[in-house]
Amino acid sequence: MVLDTNAVVSALLFKQGRLSWLRSCWQGGHIKILASRATTQELIRVLGYPKFQLSRQDIEDLLADYLPYVETVQVISGAEDAPRCRDPKDQMFIDLAVAGNADVIVSGDEDLLAMRGSCDFAIETPADFHRRYHD
Repeated sequence: MVLDTNAVVSALLFKQGRLSWLRSCWQGGHIKILASRATTQELIRVLGYPKFQLSRQDIEDLLADYLPYVETVQVISGAEDAPRCRDPKDQMFIDLAVAGNADVIVSGDEDLLAMRGSCDFAIETPADFHRRYHD
């Protein structure tokens, strides 16, 4: 599965938040998360936003709660067989899902959600995935 950056950040930063269950799932080995160089760089960039007020050590600690649990996939950007997202900044998640043969992208991003039904994998909101995962 592929998690978009917002889902990962929410799960990492808000331990009692609505997506905290995701962290327990990946750390417990119940879900396999795929990551690429681009998605990891994006995560590091977002964790560095001033609004989060995280120190370098805080960011390293959060990454240590995530990166050991992901499977790294080498992605060739712009693969011709990958569906195109209307927001080029979100294409990295589609490319990762295609390269890693993901079964689902979990995202609240409207540009990704608009692609539901046009890919060989599901694209679900965190709430939809949670309902399906726990049923």
